[in-house]
Amino acid sequence: MKLFNYVDQNGEPKIVKIVGHSLLFLLIIIPLGWSSWGTVGAGERGVKLRMSAVSGLVNEGFFFKVPYLESVQKMNVQVQKDEVEASAASKDLQTVSSKMAINFKLSPEYVTTIYRNVGTDYKSRIIDPAVQESVKAVMAKYTAEELITKRELVRDEIKTTLSGKTSSYGIVIAEVNITNFDFSKSFNDAIENKVTAEQSALAAKNKLEQIKFEAEQRVTQADGEARAIAIQTKAINEAGGAGYLQLKAIEKWNGNLPVQMIPNATVPFINLTK
Repeated sequence: MKLFNYVDQNGEPKIVKIVGHSLLFLLIIIPLGWSSWGTVGAGERGVKLRMSAVSGLVNEGFFFKVPYLESVQKMNVQVQKDEVEASAASKDLQTVSSKMAINFKLSPEYVTTIYRNVGTDYKSRIIDPAVQESVKAVMAKYTAEELITKRELVRDEIKTTLSGKTSSYGIVIAEVNITNFDFSKSFNDAIENKVTAEQSALAAKNKLEQIKFEAEQRVTQADGEARAIAIQTKAINEAGGAGYLQLKAIEKWNGNLPVQMIPNATVPFINLTK
């Protein structure tokens, strides 16, 4: 008895059987062929798994695998972004809330180790806790005011501390940015009062400088007037005194004689005895 008999008793081909077996063959072979290869895109690495166990690293490009026994987990090795909110206490015991933007990437050669030890949830399991710990450690070294005035120094120190915590896992910290600092209401009020006091002191200083300048101007003006009087007095004395005063009065006279005359009074500037 033949397992696949495609001819009937009359020697005619069994069309139904041929078609059925062909379809069955295609249904088995095509899925097997399709699942035996794949591609890893640019900026990715593949972790080859055999029965869920890590068996190797797959680089970018085309790869083969054993259908149903092997699979490939793709991992992103490009720079990624993570945003973490962290709270800490400053050196002067002020509560500081911050928001950190972390740029990181997976080292391609560590992808299999990362997957084996951490899996794909490396952000919440490794990076976020490391950010929290690093922020607390660094901010405790600075006062609240220094966290504002030395922001770049604080950022760089957080990056260095964070890199030391993630490098052993094969996670590279590319950049750290502090996108927001927020302090308690009492500290914000104290800062506002300090700024207001400094502005008031500056305004008072400017006012004092203005008063001093105006006083110096008045002294200068008084000195000038005193010198002018001295010069004028000297001129009067040299001009015989009374004649010079009469000359100055004539210069100021408007040319009108008095309407009424007091008996025995002289007409201004007119001496009839001469």
